[in-house]
Amino acid sequence: MRYPEFLKENGTIGFVAPSFGCVTEPYFSAFKNALKTFEKMGYKTDLGPNCYEAKGMGISNTPELCALELMHMYKSDGNDVLISCGGGEMMCKILEHLDLEGLKNAAPKWFLGYSDNSNFVYPSTVMLDTAAIYGPCAPTFGMTKWDKALQDTWDVLTGKKEDVEGYERWEKESLKSEDDPLVPYNLTEKKKLVLYEGDKKKDSIEFRGRLIGGCLDSLITLAGTRFDKTADFIKKYRHDGIVWFLESCDLSVLQINRGLWQLKNAGWFEGACGFIIGRPMKYDDEECGFDRQTAVTDVLSDLNVPICMDADIGHLPPSVPIISGAVAEVSCRENIIIKYRFI
Repeated sequence: MRYPEFLKENGTIGFVAPSFGCVTEPYFSAFKNALKTFEKMGYKTDLGPNCYEAKGMGISNTPELCALELMHMYKSDGNDVLISCGGGEMMCKILEHLDLEGLKNAAPKWFLGYSDNSNFVYPSTVMLDTAAIYGPCAPTFGMTKWDKALQDTWDVLTGKKEDVEGYERWEKESLKSEDDPLVPYNLTEKKKLVLYEGDKKKDSIEFRGRLIGGCLDSLITLAGTRFDKTADFIKKYRHDGIVWFLESCDLSVLQINRGLWQLKNAGWFEGACGFIIGRPMKYDDEECGFDRQTAVTDVLSDLNVPICMDADIGHLPPSVPIISGAVAEVSCRENIIIKYRFI
């Protein structure tokens, strides 16, 4: 596994828009304020050409131009790390236009983003053998006062932190709007982890393995395509065991259940030694007897491995930064603690 160099003090942060750009509110103002924040901290910024574009359909520009931007900025000596401008809908379409072999041979560089950015975080780990960070996109850093989760992400990106733990409360309803784009998280809900080992509920679980995963919405799209090299990755790192981190955005509980079934039967969960499942965006969804928890355990329980659900990752913030590709030592009780090992 290749681990990029961490962002150094007074380094340069690159920004790319391989999914949505920062054109509409509240993202435009939040991104502008994030740039000001970084610059006040002493960092330089380097913006790709699509950061303020909305020329594409479900993406900032054409897939070809989004791929070109990502490749150029990744290989450029003009920035030290890359942060995505946002999630979106159609980032998968850039993959066929990326020179993946060229990226694999380039010097590794940290890429930070989540949601639709699974379409690079996951291939970076599985195809390029390069670690990436699954965490907040650039506009989130524009909030007036950084949440602890943002500081944790920054500390991981700058190499100051190797261990992270979850948070006491989370946001069910955001107060962010076009008129108030910089508002902090609205932390109204008490976090409570739901822990299983196989089909049995547990008070605590521990597991260890190499992390891969992302947004289930995106991963089920990649499964079975020529960009699906999951089996090769699992074979290479089987001795470590695989820890999956998964969350969802638009999926109903039935779609979550079907998506996990699809990945399981595509062989993705061979060698799995644990799962970290984030709070789904459709948190209270219930259909046909399934809720957010049974949608998961119905498929995964017969693997007889630890499952941590309602964890602090995904679309209902705050989220711990996940270093995809790193080996993680995970312990869960009232909280989740992840210790990263760069091996």
